[in-house]
Amino acid sequence: MSSFAITGTDTEIGKTVFSAALAGALGGYYWKPVQAGLEDGSDAATVARLSGLPTERILPEAYRLTTPCSPHRAAEIDGVAIDPERLALPPQRPLVAEGAGGALVPLGGSLVYADIFADWGLPVVVVARTTLGTINHSLLTIEALRARGCRVHGVAFVGDAVEDSEATIARIGKVRRLGRLPRLPQLDAPTLAAAFAEHFAIGDFA
Repeated sequence: MSSFAITGTDTEIGKTVFSAALAGALGGYYWKPVQAGLEDGSDAATVARLSGLPTERILPEAYRLTTPCSPHRAAEIDGVAIDPERLALPPQRPLVAEGAGGALVPLGGSLVYADIFADWGLPVVVVARTTLGTINHSLLTIEALRARGCRVHGVAFVGDAVEDSEATIARIGKVRRLGRLPRLPQLDAPTLAAAFAEHFAIGDFA
């Protein structure tokens, strides 16, 4: 199985839940290099709870920043500078590496996540919600990634089915439609794994 970088069209859209599902399905490792905001727990803790993976497969963050905001500002508040060399990929494979927010979220100076994804060379999965506005947000994300030389593996949708929006993004963006993770009345490792198996083809991630 391959390794993937995961980005989103916005924040709080289900990117971490999808990352947990994919990492669990791959039997791989999960890594979020920069965690901004610790009061409500970390995304790594969420993935540990939802992926079904043993704890040693949840890799430690390079940076754990206190404030829940853009990583560049959270780093400033904590009095640290994010060093791109510390964001080099760990060797474990298969790996699901999750960014923060969207593809153009800044890390410091002019450096944005899409630049890091390009350096990693991993195929990028764009996680997009299905609510109003997703066509524009998704197509802009796809264009921004490609402009920096990233290979877009496909789009994974999260939310209720909206056939026209999903098909339109795939057609105009010339991108693979990987599947859609529906809203789950109970969110835990078994129900998430079952939903992923039902709505995604694991072969699409080979």
